[in-house]
Amino acid sequence: MNERIISGITDFIFISDEPQKADVILLPGGSDPAIPERAAELYHLGYAPVLIPAGGKGVKNGKFGGVKIKADIYNGSYETDCAFYTDVLLKNGVPLDAIIGEDKSGYTKENALFSRKVADENGLLVRKALIVCKAFHARRSLMCYQLSFPDAEIFVVPVDVYGISHDNWCKQEYGIERVLGELTRCGNQFVNEMKEVSNNE
Repeated sequence: MNERIISGITDFIFISDEPQKADVILLPGGSDPAIPERAAELYHLGYAPVLIPAGGKGVKNGKFGGVKIKADIYNGSYETDCAFYTDVLLKNGVPLDAIIGEDKSGYTKENALFSRKVADENGLLVRKALIVCKAFHARRSLMCYQLSFPDAEIFVVPVDVYGISHDNWCKQEYGIERVLGELTRCGNQFVNEMKEVSNNE
């Protein structure tokens, strides 16, 4: 494939910002401990005082997807993404009172929407936020959370998981499937929002 096309897809999907001091660290749901481990690091470095791990049961099969790696360390009977991420955070030294869990959402858009709800319910004013997420999920995560936190400045701190990175995604079949799947979802999951913008102009 043309290098310019590959470069364009890569630049769009793989967002990476330098961590900034923020009001909250947002974690879209998932089942790889590398994401909450990185969030715990950022917490201990003083980047934010509160974390919101999100995610209920998966929409595809109605249950938690299972721990991807380090199941010997993170070996609880997790019912939701949120429960799993919370356990990882706790085992990495984050105190429970710094965690506001969201365990009702089933997909990324809901992760963001329900995270905003629990932030509001807990009186958390979010002017600046960090999203810690899978690297190939960065663009869609940002789009979803920006919709739910429209007045916040949001920075993305990506984590390479599943062997997929900015540099190698197009060199392997699994990476191509996941990244182009994200590209598709970044289009078809935001049709209504784009139509609203068009109708208001």
